[in-house]
Amino acid sequence: MEIKKLNIIITLGFVAIIGILIAQLLWTRQAYNLEDKKFNQTVNIALLEVVEKLSGGKTSFTENPVQNISNDYYVVNINNEFHPAVLEHYLKTEFNRFQINTNYVYALYNCHSDQMIYGKYISSHKENPNVKMIEFPKHKNLVYYFSIRFPDKTTYLISSLRFWYLLTFALIIILLVYVYSIYTIIQQKKFSELQRDFINNMTHEFKTPLSSILLASEALRKQELIKGNPKLQTYTSIITDQSYKLNHHIEKILNIARNDASGLSLKPQKIVLLPFIQEIVDTIQQKNENLSIQIDIDNNTSIIADEFHFTNIIYNILDNSIKYCETKPEIIISSSKDTKGLYLKFKDNGMGIPAKNIPHIFDKFYRVNTKKSDEVNGFGLGLFYVKKIVQQHNWKISVENNPDKGITITLFLPFNS
Repeated sequence: MEIKKLNIIITLGFVAIIGILIAQLLWTRQAYNLEDKKFNQTVNIALLEVVEKLSGGKTSFTENPVQNISNDYYVVNINNEFHPAVLEHYLKTEFNRFQINTNYVYALYNCHSDQMIYGKYISSHKENPNVKMIEFPKHKNLVYYFSIRFPDKTTYLISSLRFWYLLTFALIIILLVYVYSIYTIIQQKKFSELQRDFINNMTHEFKTPLSSILLASEALRKQELIKGNPKLQTYTSIITDQSYKLNHHIEKILNIARNDASGLSLKPQKIVLLPFIQEIVDTIQQKNENLSIQIDIDNNTSIIADEFHFTNIIYNILDNSIKYCETKPEIIISSSKDTKGLYLKFKDNGMGIPAKNIPHIFDKFYRVNTKKSDEVNGFGLGLFYVKKIVQQHNWKISVENNPDKGITITLFLPFNS
């Protein structure tokens, strides 16, 4: 993915989550204000009922006797004298009826002593015998009245909105996880780019001296002195062959790095399987005289694939079968069809693969830890490269151990791919 597109996606995602979080905070604030307004209205109605009962049903107020002095403080005017015990009874009755389940403290004005007489601290769970000294100022122009405070009103409102706060907390967690994920992705992308740049630079530095070695060894082989000396000719051949093998590994690493950076560039074309595979087999058999390869493919079987990359698929599969065989390599290449697609199978008589290692053999740089793998040179990129090409073609690849010996690699080419 291009850096520009990734930055756009990250920015849009971040703005979207921030927007949702801000909206959630605004909704939570609005919900709190609505709950506060509802609480005040409910308390007002309950206190009006208390006034009605204390007045014996004979109220003659020209204005609302209940005054909301502050957020948690109410003053209630009464026309006649009343007893504190009766007031407490009516307060409990009406608050229970209107489901006002929070703590409160009440006090009433004594006109004889011109002082506020404290009542009790009433708890929603139990009564507290210790009176909490809360300030209740006197009010002018009122003779018979009582005051009431709700010291835990804010806590009560917050507890009633705990779902909103939990949702807000969850959104904050999601935002933090998103930020951490984006940070991790960016770090991984940086590491991937550093790794790719390192591979490109390393292989480039290798190819320059390697090209010189190949040119020098080819020129050396043509010298009459070398041709006339079997030992020197053998040594020169070893230098040339190993140089070509090293060059092949370097090209493989470069292809992997290039494909990771920009993806595979395929040029699909029609390929007739039998002559195509036969040509690859003939080339491989020239280098391996003891190799036995049997091809069982119909003459008219053809596929649509990238010629270059499909050649690499077959070469890598056959090369692995040869390298990981402890006896004379014998390989059977066969094809079959059903209603879904074409199956191309490569069966060998190699040493096989432990069942626990099969799921990982297509991973980058993965090599099965065996005695034979220690003897064979490689970087664990061959089958990774094969899997990448197969996926790019929308094919499937599977590996299974044979009942007797070796493995069978199956390429499935669906007809609709």
